[in-house]
Amino acid sequence: MTGSNTPVLVLASGNAGKIREFQAMFAPLGIRIAGQKEFGVKSCDEPFGTFVENCLAKARNASRQTGLPALADDSGLCVNALGGAPGVFSARFAGEDADDEKNNLLLVEKLQGIEDRRGHYSCVLVAVRSADDPEPLIAEGFWEGEITDEPRGKGGFGYDPYFLLPEFGRTAAELTADEKNAVSHRGKALARMAELLTHRWGLKA
Repeated sequence: MTGSNTPVLVLASGNAGKIREFQAMFAPLGIRIAGQKEFGVKSCDEPFGTFVENCLAKARNASRQTGLPALADDSGLCVNALGGAPGVFSARFAGEDADDEKNNLLLVEKLQGIEDRRGHYSCVLVAVRSADDPEPLIAEGFWEGEITDEPRGKGGFGYDPYFLLPEFGRTAAELTADEKNAVSHRGKALARMAELLTHRWGLKA
């Protein structure tokens, strides 16, 4: 993927924690995950209504500006009774400048009096060899749960304190980091993408 000994896959993100997480997952494939800021990549718009379309736009943008293969992710909470909302707007459900508290308060408010509290976290990963790659790799991961009225737990972020996992009897915010990574939507999507990179792109340890 580059002229160096270690192939580079550009991650369309500047989040240091995410870069470390992705690097740990893909290290056995012998590649280096590099955040797009390392190459001065300018972020692109995410105007679409689906995770996969926004992911593809971000991956192609990063690849176009670097000339390297690129990977992008998008994730959010989808609630059945709300027609899949907040979906791609999860981070800004209560407005462009909303924080986790405001987003959670709006979610609970919209579910008042509704019996069906089922929802799931969704994560989509898209990888492209080049900006015009006609065969992007697409991996998805889902994490089923229910929305509670009261927050529980101090861990996690976003909607985690309100995301109850029936099989654990705890919210996502009450799980340890290792427990969460083993069952989360992102963990599942990362594992699937590692398989695709191995079988479709021929990467292996």
